Formats: sequence, structure tokens, C-alpha cells
Amino acid sequence: MTNKRIVVIGGTAAGPKAAARAKRLDQSAEVVLLQKAPELSMATCGYPYYVEGRFKEREKLLCTPTGVVRNVAFFAGAKGVEARVSTEVTEINPIAKTVTARNLATREEATFPYDKLILCTGSVPVAPAIPGRDLAGISGLNTLAEADALRAAAEEKAVKEAVVLGGGLIGVETAEALALAGIAVTLVERMPQILCSLDIEIAKLAEAHMRAKGVKLITDCSVAEFLGRDGRVCGVRLSDGREIAAGMAVMATGIAPNTALAKAAGLAIGETGGIAVDAHMRTSDPDIFAAGDCVEVVNRITGKKTLAPYGDLANLEGRVAADNAVLGPTTVFPGTIDSGICKVFDFAAGSTGLSEARARAAGYDVAVAVNASPDKPDFMGACLLVSKIVADAKTGRVLGFQCVGPGSVSRQVATAAAAITGGLTVDDMCMLDLPYAPPFSLAIDHVIASAHILQNKMRGLMKGVPATAVKAKLDAGESPFLLDVRAPDEYEQMRLGLGETLIPLGQLRRRLGELPEETNREIVVYCKISMRGYEAQRVLEAKGYRNVLVMEGGIMAWPFAREK
Repeated sequence: MTNKRIVVIGGTAAGPKAAARAKRLDQSAEVVLLQKAPELSMATCGYPYYVEGRFKEREKLLCTPTGVVRNVAFFAGAKGVEARVSTEVTEINPIAKTVTARNLATREEATFPYDKLILCTGSVPVAPAIPGRDLAGISGLNTLAEADALRAAAEEKAVKEAVVLGGGLIGVETAEALALAGIAVTLVERMPQILCSLDIEIAKLAEAHMRAKGVKLITDCSVAEFLGRDGRVCGVRLSDGREIAAGMAVMATGIAPNTALAKAAGLAIGETGGIAVDAHMRTSDPDIFAAGDCVEVVNRITGKKTLAPYGDLANLEGRVAADNAVLGPTTVFPGTIDSGICKVFDFAAGSTGLSEARARAAGYDVAVAVNASPDKPDFMGACLLVSKIVADAKTGRVLGFQCVGPGSVSRQVATAAAAITGGLTVDDMCMLDLPYAPPFSLAIDHVIASAHILQNKMRGLMKGVPATAVKAKLDAGESPFLLDVRAPDEYEQMRLGLGETLIPLGQLRRRLGELPEETNREIVVYCKISMRGYEAQRVLEAKGYRNVLVMEGGIMAWPFAREK
């Protein structure tokens, strides 16, 4: 290898990975990492937990897995990389192959020649132009300085009420952090639901849990104005006219690729607004690569370009960019399937692949199923999981999976992500050979059981309906016959209270006379998780009933108010 000069712009996730990888591949290379912020390798996804007070030392957000702080000295000594912080790049000259940067402390400028350049400029917050935006007490959670300020406000107990704008991953985690710090939180989301990577029947379960934990949720509404007193925010006015008191507001309204330097350098920008790169993370300039939140990548399912601003993908993309900058076109980044997860108090909410809504929008004819079941046997401390699986109705290929609950959500979503990446069908997933022992899972793991339910539906053995659709029927004035097939003691402990009829499954065959006489009357049958509901459907269909639907997930997937 010849002595290469490699300059990396951006020091959060993709940049440090690219710089360190490039130096490992070519020890003779001169690798320079330029970072505008005063810190390097910040664990930005950890900011909400720092604000919450889960850990006190802010340095933990800057540490390696073994606890070493990743600062300038670390990169010089351990990595052989010249890292410069508080250094803002002002210009890229692709003709001269130079980068000009300014030291934000001294205002001195320096020019860095490069053979290969890697752009990892990340993202910028998207902040709607709301009147009163400049009032004190309004911030984002995009920088460590903002995290410090929110942490200080939480510790000082100076603020009693806060509003979080945005119900995405960061908005939900920020709302949790402030609530756990003792602040009364209202989360406002302009869409009809939070966590839009989830379909509504799964998202509503997360919403119900947040409300149970004391967070006030307002969906299908937006903040029209920040209200102030003496130059500081004291509340918000919503688009429907309501006013909410708040001594703090956090903008979690989304991010966009930071492409200003790329545009000024004449690099191609893709259809989604991110820097256009090929599978080698190479831009339209053959000597410039890009990685992380600033780029657009391919969705591996639809084949379309997308933005995927996730920390794990940024690291993978940075590695690929470094490989190809040093070794030539040797490594490919195949794209994303959009996997994500967030903590919702003692629940988790995760998804991978396409939701039903996104799959339909992409032109797929889909088959879907909802499954509620425990993550392990009851005698091993079972926790509930509610999942939704989405598949191509024509080919059976698994397209997406969502999961929420206090159980092992991450493991379920990870298994499904591997299945989707491998192009598995529902039939394939039904026969996955996963590790089993009672401390870890049921004999038929939750993700496999989800595939079994969908397989039954696709084969015409089961006709299902989600809880949200049942609620919509009732709200529209329809009157399906609701049949609860649990035991009487279960019914006394918990019930919907919607005029349902209780007939335990074991008594159903001899109590058919209590059902509607019309065999084409719509009957919605369910139990706790609708395992017995499916059994009841099979019994009723064998007796001639032609319009029996199982409420998928049973009562445990019902995200609305119950009588008990």
C-alpha cells in the first residue's frame, strides 16, 4: 500500500468508525478526523437515559465498551488517527482535493489535502417554524450540550411540566426520561399515532402503556404556538385551540440529512434528500465517500431509496466506506430493512421490515396476523408479547414484523430481521430451529407462533380481525355477536364490558343454543390471547356458522378502555 491521506468529516458514529477502520487497514495512511462538536463518538441514542438520571457520569456517553473515553488522545494513541474537535469544515474543493476547516476556539483556518475523503456529516434537526420558538426553555435533544441542559433541569426540579413535540423514537424516549425524572409530561404528535413504523393496532398498545405510566398523549394534533412569560416558555397552544402549561418544551420533530457541504462541493443529492452513494458508499466523485445519517441507501425489500438514520447502520456504512477508500471496491453495503426499537418505560416497542401500511403503499398484496403470547413459560416468570407479522400474500415471503410488550421484544424482532434479510417465507419461519429452554422461551417461540397464526390464516383455517377493527365496527354502530370463551374467574378479573356473551370453550359444544340462530351472523370470538378463540372458531365453523372471526391477540391486544 502507498501512503494515503484520508480525511474524515464528522465524529459521531460513522466518522470515527471509518477513521479507525481505515487506519487499521493501512497503518501507513495519514488519517485525519474533523469534528465540529467538542466531543467524539457520542452515544446520541443514550441521551434520554442520561437525562433520566439512569447514570450520572456524562463520560459514559463517550466511552468504549470497556470504559475508555474516546477523546483526541484516545484516537491518537489507540487508533493512530489525528482527531480534531471544535473544528468546522467550511469548504471542500474536489478539484484541488482539499478540505478547509476553522478552529472554532481560535478562529484559525487550516487546509487538509486528501487522497480519499469520507463525509459523515450526520443530520440536522427539522424544527417547524412555530411562533415563540425562540423562548428560553425550548430545546432539542440532538447534542450533548442539550442533553446536559435537560439533565440539569430535571435534577434541579425547577420545571414541573414539560411538552415533548413528536412521537417518534426520540420523542417517546425523551417523554419517558422526563416523566421518570418527576416531570409531568405531555407528548404531542401530529399523526394519528406515535411510532409510525408500527401499525396502529400495535402502536395503540404502546400508547396505552405510556398513558398508564402518567404521560399525557395527544395525537392527531400539533403545537400552533409557544406561549411565553418574561422571555421563557410557559405553555403551548395546540392546533385545536387547547392550551397546556409547560415550563419546558423539547423538539423531537425529526431530522434531515446534513448535506450542505456535499451540495456546495457539487456532489449528487438523491431523491430522498440524502447524499447519493453506490453500494460501495462512493458518491458521484470517485474519491469521495459518504456514510451515516447524511446518505440515502436502498431498502432491501422494496429496492427503493430511503433514509435510514440509525446508529448501528452508520457504523456499518462507515466500515464499508473505509474498506473501499483504502482497498478499492471490495465491500458492499446491501441496504436496510428498517429495524428499530425503543424503550417505553418497562415495555419495548420494536419493528423490522415493512408495516402493513407501508407494504400496501409499496404495492404488495399482504397477509397479516397478530399474536399475543408470553415470551417464556409462566413458571419461569413469563412476560407478555404482542406482535404483528406481515407477509406477501402471493409468495409467502415475510415482509415485516412488529412487537411490543414487557417481554423479550428485542430477541423477537432480531429473529424476524434475520428471516426477512434471508428472504424466508412464512412456511420457513414456521419451522425455524431456535434454541429452547424454559428460562428463555416457550417450546414454540413467540416469533414462530406468530408465523403459525399467519400460516393458518393464509391457508384459510383461521379468519381473524384486529382489536382496532372490532372497536371500529362497534363505533360505527355495527353489532357483531361478541363471544368470550374464557373461564368465569377470568371474566370476573378482566373483561371488555361491551355486551359480550361468556361461554367457556369447554362448554361451547353443548351451549350452541345460546348463539344467534342465523348461521351467517357475524360472531367475533376471543379469549385472553385468542388461542382458545381459534379453537372456538373451528368448533363453530364445523357446526355450520359461516361468519366467525377471531379477535387476534384476544383481550391482551385490546388497547382501549375495558370494564375491568
